[in-house]
Amino acid sequence: MTTRASSVQPDGGLPRSLRAGAFIAVVAGAVGSVGLTLYAGRQNPSRLLVALFAIWVLSPFLSVTIASRRSSAFARGPLYGEGPILTVGSLAMYLHPAWRPSGSGPAFVFLVVPLVSWLLIAIVVVTATLVSRGLHRCDAGA
Repeated sequence: MTTRASSVQPDGGLPRSLRAGAFIAVVAGAVGSVGLTLYAGRQNPSRLLVALFAIWVLSPFLSVTIASRRSSAFARGPLYGEGPILTVGSLAMYLHPAWRPSGSGPAFVFLVVPLVSWLLIAIVVVTATLVSRGLHRCDAGA
């Protein structure tokens, strides 16, 4: 039997189920996105280029995972929420170009979506850090 106290972590009070769900969503998004990238690049003769695209597409998923483990407890909640959003958004954007006819050049989407994802991750981390510092100063000054 699990009690409510055992399902909450001392690192910000977030339930383990939220952390686990966000992690599962990020892993599923990473696997799906890389799979769609490899599928879209199946006709490309340059395996190196396809591998570089796959690494670029994987990078936002790795960064949100690393950031959620290394950031302050206050920033973890927004990062856990951003993981599923990143997954759904990326997979939705990658589905269309992956299933297009092979001659239509889907590279643009596979370049821009990770860039936008990186920007959103940076905005969440910076905003949460600034808000956390502001709250910390208010608590210290009171």
